Amino acid sequence: MFDASDHLADELIALIDLPLFDDSLRIRTSDVACSLSLEHWASVRVLLRSGLLSSATVVHRAQFEALARSIWLLYAASDTHLSKLTATLSSESEQAAKNMPQIAEMMQALANSGPQQAYDALCRFKDISWKALNSYAHAGIHPIQRHHEGYPLQLLHNVLRNANGMAVFAGMQAAVLSGQQSLQRSILALAAKHSVCMPPPL
Repeated sequence: MFDASDHLADELIALIDLPLFDDSLRIRTSDVACSLSLEHWASVRVLLRSGLLSSATVVHRAQFEALARSIWLLYAASDTHLSKLTATLSSESEQAAKNMPQIAEMMQALANSGPQQAYDALCRFKDISWKALNSYAHAGIHPIQRHHEGYPLQLLHNVLRNANGMAVFAGMQAAVLSGQQSLQRSILALAAKHSVCMPPPL
């Protein structure tokens, strides 16, 4: 499972290694968030290989949030939001950006102005996983019990599959940011090729 996921990662990253559609601030900033989501994916895989499921699940939550941020930045963020996120980092810019919309607000904005398929996919993931992910992020019942009792191998595999599915979703976003939406078919074919390490269809 872990080796298959690494092979998926190598092929996916090679497939989406493309220039951006243009040099606009919106696309560049969305790309940074998309890349951050893929970085979190790499971290999830490393942590799961080490048997550190609780930590991996916290990073998996960040993986989802970074991808949601990328899609929101592309389709729904205001110019003011963009300028706050791209200001030179300082105590002043940190303060200005502290009230940036979080996941619920981003999802609501995407419901109004985002692509339906992307919004639906984000909603499905959130509906299924969000409560458990929050529990892991805030030391709730899930991580307390699992850390005490031990982590079932199947649970590690499920988190890995979900992280891989989220990475394929990020690959689809990267294709949009490159202006090569037709590449999404190749990304879906890649996911089918590596179905052993992908989540079941929703």
